[in-house]
Parts: sequence; C-alpha cells; structure tokens
Amino acid sequence: MSKYDKSPFNYIGGKYKMLPQLIPLFPDNINKMLDMFAGGGDVFANVTAAEIYANDINFFLIDIFRAFQAIEITELLGEIDKIIDTRELSMTNKESYLKFRSHYNAIPIAQRNPIELYVLMCYSFNYQFRFNSSHEFNNPFGRERSSFNPQMKENLIKFHKKLNGINFSSQDFSQLDYSFFEAGDFVYADPPYRITTGSYNDGKRGFKGWSREDDIRLFAILDELSERGVKFALSNVVEHKGQTNTELAEWMRSYNVHAINYDYNNSNYQAQNIDCVTREVLITNYERNITDGDENIWLDSKPGLRRFR
Repeated sequence: MSKYDKSPFNYIGGKYKMLPQLIPLFPDNINKMLDMFAGGGDVFANVTAAEIYANDINFFLIDIFRAFQAIEITELLGEIDKIIDTRELSMTNKESYLKFRSHYNAIPIAQRNPIELYVLMCYSFNYQFRFNSSHEFNNPFGRERSSFNPQMKENLIKFHKKLNGINFSSQDFSQLDYSFFEAGDFVYADPPYRITTGSYNDGKRGFKGWSREDDIRLFAILDELSERGVKFALSNVVEHKGQTNTELAEWMRSYNVHAINYDYNNSNYQAQNIDCVTREVLITNYERNITDGDENIWLDSKPGLRRFR
C-alpha cells in the first residue's frame, strides 16, 4: 500500500484498500479523467492524468476539498490546530465536541466553514460523515478513538499535494456535462451499491438515496460514453447476502468483468466461501493486458472473471 496515498478522510465506501486491485486495471496515458462519485478522494488522488475532474453530490465534502485546495498546507495545518485548541477538542472531551457540533449546525449552510467540518469529523465516531435530513452534522462523539492524529496529519499533507489543478464539482451524476469527454479520456464510477445500504445511500442523511432507476440511468450514460470511445470503469456489487443486482448482472454481460477481492485480509476465505460473501466487480469497456504469470493475479473459476489476491 505504500505506493498509494490515503485520503485524510475515513469515508464509508472508500477505495483505498482496493487500490492495488483497481489502479492496475485502469488505462495508461489518460487525457481527461472523471471520478464521478469521488467520495473521500482515494481514487482521484492516485490516478495520473493530464486533467482530473472530481464530482460528488455531497457538497459539504466538495467544499472541504476546495477549501484545502485554496490555501497552503502550512496555513491549513495552522487553522486546524487553532480550531482544536480554541474548541478544546480531545479524544475524551465529549462536552467540547457537542458544543462544537452545535456551533457548526447553528450557522446557515452557506456560511459554514468547511475546515471546521473537517475537524468536527476528525473527532466524531468512526470519522463518519453523517448528516440528518436538515443537513445538520449528527455523528456522535468518538470517545478514545477519534482525533486529528499524526497519521491523519501525514495523510493530509500528502493528499494536499495532489489537489493542485483538480476540477471539483458537486452535482447529481445525471446532471453532469459529459459532452467534452472523448477518446483518450477515462471515467471512473463508484456509485452507491443498491443491494448494500450505508449512511451514504439510505436516503435519510440529507441527500437522495440510490434506486434501481439510478442504476439504469448510470448504465445508459456509460453506454453512451463507450459509443464515443471514452473508456470507463465501474465498481459495483453483483451479489450480497443472497441478493443479486439483476439489472447490473444483465448489463455487464456486454463488457469486461474483473472480480475484486472484497475480503482484503484473507483471499483464501473468500475463495472457499464464494457463494456466501459479497461479490464485488470492476466492469470496463476495454481490455487490460495483465499477464497470468503475475504473482498477484489468479483466474476465477467463472469464465471472464479475473480475481486479485
């Protein structure tokens, strides 16, 4: 993992642990790259392209990226330290955390400080990025677990270097302008997985959920991009706890399907219990030449699927 930089967010659905499986399957020599559902930024921060576009419907998240991008790292770290000191935040001071959270939520949305939100997240339970339907941050305190620790600081310093020149947007994927993407460009899509449910796609956190119709709209956009010669890769889950995304299973028949090891820590367990676990895939409209002799690759028992250790 040392060759990849981790986002300074512990974002649900983040792809950092999957990067050794995903990045080798991405195209070489990318002109324009779009991270359609950017989340915590683990993917766009580790892709090499002439131009990078990062989008997410969560405008709070995009506002943080833009705030980071707008100032030098020393100024950013100084502001974070000042907030921590002023608000008396620590791993044990629940009262100060709750006061800080109330302060943040009392401010009109357009006037909120994105860096304050980042610090608030750093001291929240499991570093989660949760809001209620009124767009109030509602994650509880992360007692004796969460803080802006040295590892997060190191991640932020490395991540900050990757933000220069990135074009950020915050729109529903169906409203994005795809007209300027062409041959030589690459779109990566990591949408909410319809047959799994997290705080980012249950429709109860101030942002719309994810439905069958959203899947179908996304598939149509990727089909249209493919017809124009744009390369794409889609991360998704076909099977999960006995459920099957039938629309995905049917649509992906037209493309190349790479099986991804969902159990990062024990691939042997994954192989022995293939019918009992989540089946995550990367679907591409191009072929990636990876030799079968690579020690990090083995072929799945089902034709057309390629699985990583």
